[in-house]
Amino acid sequence: MAMMRLRREDPRVVGSFRLHRRLGAGGMGVVYLGSDRRGQRVALKVIRPDLAEDQEFRSRFAREVSAARRIRGGCTARLVAADLEAERPWFATQYVPGPSLHDKVAEEGPLTAAQIAAIGAALSEGLVAVHEAGVVHRDLKPSNILLSPKGPRIIDFGIAWATGASTLTHVGTAVGSPGFLAPEQVRGAAVTPATDVFSLGATLAYAATADSPFGHGSSEVMLYRVVHEEPHLVGVPDALAPLVQACLAKDPEERPSTLQLSMRLKEIAAREAQGLGDGRPPAQRARVERPTGRLPERAAGYAGQDTERRTGGGRTGERTGERAGERPADRPGGATPAPRPQGPHSGARPRPSGSRNPGSTAGRTGGRTGPRTGPRTTGTGRRPSRPDPKLLRQRLIVFVVVTLLVALGIALAQKL
Repeated sequence: MAMMRLRREDPRVVGSFRLHRRLGAGGMGVVYLGSDRRGQRVALKVIRPDLAEDQEFRSRFAREVSAARRIRGGCTARLVAADLEAERPWFATQYVPGPSLHDKVAEEGPLTAAQIAAIGAALSEGLVAVHEAGVVHRDLKPSNILLSPKGPRIIDFGIAWATGASTLTHVGTAVGSPGFLAPEQVRGAAVTPATDVFSLGATLAYAATADSPFGHGSSEVMLYRVVHEEPHLVGVPDALAPLVQACLAKDPEERPSTLQLSMRLKEIAAREAQGLGDGRPPAQRARVERPTGRLPERAAGYAGQDTERRTGGGRTGERTGERAGERPADRPGGATPAPRPQGPHSGARPRPSGSRNPGSTAGRTGGRTGPRTGPRTTGTGRRPSRPDPKLLRQRLIVFVVVTLLVALGIALAQKL
């Protein structure tokens, strides 16, 4: 995290903490690096002098402290101390070393699918604890996620909304970051845990592409795109794209829960870490089309929605099917297609040209005329390894010996 020298107007001591550096500044105040007498380092936030007299801002600050106290989990910065009655109210949280996700991607480029899934799984699990405390962060974005050696940490609950708290905002105060806030925030509707799921989806898309899924532009343009346009997910790994798109559904009811998100991302992280993802070079993959106005049926399944399989050659964003490496038991509802009778014309049908992952069964519907013929491939798009010739010879010898013994036994039985 970038640090700056203290300015002339900055305090040197706040409460029992000595201040050393500036960590940053926001709409409510300035964040400093401090330490107590035991040497424990903290991130200490102080309200700006011009806002300290504003009762509404004092209430908001008290809400932030209350939210931090209620959250129990390893994915947020722990509250250390606070003074809400001071001339300039302040609170201190555990200092988290490490760059923000924004800085990490800006300096080193997009992360791998395994890294994104691992970070997303940890953040989803952290949000479960946040939401169980009755808190909605409302400003989850790459710069509010710190990548510590012990895992990602969510910071800055400055505009967090707690159950029972007023949702009014002060004139000129930001209520989120364009490109990462949810459509319901733009419309002024009630925020829910699904609001943070949308922001997390946009954050994961940023980690994969080094860009917001809604591009760049003025605040007005960005807010319009969030509400009316579909996210641009070109560059998001195939293993993550359906889940990210589900998170970015316009309707909060269609988004997966944080618990569903955590479980699914853990599965993806484990599979990608073992090298079981799509190993083909990007040039060999079909291009990912810009999402359409509908969620893919597979993505909707993450949100717990019962969907019917579509047939026909619709657009890529509208088809459903098995993802690469997915077992029949992983399908929504655990259904397994009934085997079709084989016949002389039961060859494989041409795959739709819009399929994003030719190596998987994605986009395939139940309209096949028979089982697939030709060499079988694994869920990773690669052919399975051939059996060991030595093992085959051993099996053949065993088979011959057993056959001879059976024949000999029958002959002896006949003689008797």
